[in-house]
This record gives sequence, structure tokens and C-alpha cells, in this order.
Amino acid sequence: MNPRLGLLQPYPFERLRALFAGSPPDPSRRAISLSIGEPKHPTPQLVLDALAAGGAGLANYPMTIGPLALREAIAAWLSRRHALPALDPAAQVLPVLGSREALFAFAQTVVDASRPGATVVTPNPFYQIYEGAALLAGAGTHCVNMVAARGFALEWEAVPDEVWARTQLLYVCSPDNPTGRVLRQAEWSALFALADRHGFVIASDECYSEIYPDEAHPPLSALAAARADGRDDYRSVLVFGSLSKRSNAPGLRSGYVAGDAALVRAFLLYRTYHGSAMSPAVANASIAAWNDEAHVVENRRRYAAKFAALQPRLASVLPCDMPEASFYLWAATPIDDAEFARRLHAEEGVAVLPGSYFARETPRGNPGRGRIRIALVADEAECAEGIDRIAAFARRL
Repeated sequence: MNPRLGLLQPYPFERLRALFAGSPPDPSRRAISLSIGEPKHPTPQLVLDALAAGGAGLANYPMTIGPLALREAIAAWLSRRHALPALDPAAQVLPVLGSREALFAFAQTVVDASRPGATVVTPNPFYQIYEGAALLAGAGTHCVNMVAARGFALEWEAVPDEVWARTQLLYVCSPDNPTGRVLRQAEWSALFALADRHGFVIASDECYSEIYPDEAHPPLSALAAARADGRDDYRSVLVFGSLSKRSNAPGLRSGYVAGDAALVRAFLLYRTYHGSAMSPAVANASIAAWNDEAHVVENRRRYAAKFAALQPRLASVLPCDMPEASFYLWAATPIDDAEFARRLHAEEGVAVLPGSYFARETPRGNPGRGRIRIALVADEAECAEGIDRIAAFARRL
């Protein structure tokens, strides 16, 4: 067996199941899950129709590079969305089987474990795929804590120079999971300068980029930030996006990577052997999704309405800011976050994720401790009932 498997920590939802195992909720009450970031809004009919229409393509082996029409649709969407010059669909864009698979595989592509002290830098809290990808690629990790007092900005300045010197890959999540914070241009510029100085690459996880409340202020992408910095070739940067949240199609497993052509070329080589080629039916559905924005605007409207109604309701009993983007509330708890989640589940039948479960202990503490992540992904009525139950429980405390 690969000895590196022993380095992996239990996935947060495995820990959550174990936490709930000893204290089942009242069976007479409807269970409400606000713990998993799985979109529950309906998948658009145009996507379903295109998926069915693409079924004839199942008679052929798909190409890892994906059909040109799909790469052109993604490139055109990226240019429209981020006000970029046309990207080269042949060299700067690659379809992937959802951002999770690609974020993991990218580390296997770029990490050179033969170099002493190979390091991958991650935000803290973080999507656990970052850590697993780093460890299985043979690298160590260095966690950069977010700072609540600074609006959940990451403490980049606390990373020692000797850590940056051995860093090969930096994962960034913007909009952030779980806080919803979006990186500013100045932060991106600082990270680009560090990447140039120390020779690492940046993987920008932007899977929440299309869930935001204000149509006039979409989140900044690493591609747009690079362009503003004069990095017209997007050197050292790949962005990762997906249809899961944007188009309520997590089961489609469809996304993209885009940016530095040299990184795309290396990633394509890895994926050719990795066996990650998109089904022609999924590709056809993806083209339809990337070419349509009306369903995305409606999706945002529904999320914005939920957050406008429910964030103030929860904030009246548990401190929680309105996120800049994404579909999470990151609420402070008056007691230990895991104990809060356990008792909430037992007493109210509502599942939320303890913040400490997807952050790591550091010399500066665990930045997830004392918080819970609440995913407002269900329909409006179920989310409202869940928030009301959380508020009732918090008041009893």
C-alpha cells in the first residue's frame, strides 16, 4: 500500500457522522441538512435536454483535451465574464471532470517530491482536497490562517521566507470556502510577486465565483487580476471553475482549468495517462450551460433572497457576517463548535459542519474553532426552518 495514505486525515463529513452517531435526533422532526455544500436548486432544463441529446456520442471514446466546441464555449464565457481578451481554446483552456478532481490531479502534475522540503501552501480553513493532494504528491503543507478581526483576510505576511522558498504550489480559494471573502487586487499582486520570486505556481479555486449577491460587482478572478498586473500570459496561474454551483449540476462533474498555456500543456499530459476524459454527453450539456447566462442570474437571485432574509435572522443570536459570495454562513458559536453541532443535531435535527473540522491546528491556533459552516443550499422554506431552529437552539444556550 502507498504509505502516504496513512498521512490523510478523516474527511470532515466522516468526522461529522461519527459525532452524530451517539446522539440521534428526535425522529418525529424532519431532518434538515445544512452541512454539505451540495446545490439543491433544480438543474436547468436546457442542461438536461442537451445531456440527453448528446447521448449518441457515447458510441465514441472521448478525447482528454475535450471537443473544440466545449473549449471554445469555456474560453468565450471566461472572456465575457472577466472582461478578458480572447483566450486560446487550444492552449489555455482544458475541460475537467469537476474542480475537485482537477484540484487534486494538478498537485500530482506540478509537485517535484525529489526536492528537499517540497511544500504546498494552503489557506486555513480549507477544502481538504488541497491537503490530500499535497500529501499524496509527496509534499508537506503549510497552512495560512485567516484572521477574523481583519474580515477573514489570510495572514500571508506570517509565512516565513524559508517556507516560500521551498513552496512549489499555492492553493487559493476565492470566493473563499467557508467565509465567502473575495481576494482583492492588491493581494493577488502580492501573491504573483511571491510566485515570481520563489518559482511556485498558483491554483485558484473559483468554484463559487458565480454565487454573489450584487450583479454589478462580480468576484474578481485570478485571471482578471493577472491581466490587471500586466501578466497577459497568465504565467504561473491556473484557475479552476465548475458548473456544479453555477448551474446546479454537481452530478454532471464538469468544469475547466484555464490560464498559463505551459501549465495547461503539462496538465493535459498528466491527464492523458490519468484517464480523465469527459463523456460526449456531458460535454454537450456543458456547452449549453456555458452558453447560457439567464439560468445563472436566476440562481443568484434565489441565493441573494435567501441570504437577505436569513442572515439577519441568524446574526441576531449568533455573530455572522454577510458573505461577499458563495452560499455559506460562517457563524460564531458560544460553546465549542463540535459540541454546538452535536447538540443542535440531537435537539433540533439540523446538521451543520463544525469549523474546526476543516481547519488545522497551527502555532497561531485553529481558525475554524468556535465557528460553524451553514450551507444555504436547500429551498427557501427548508433553509428558513433550519435557521429558525438554529436560532432557537442558540437562544436556549
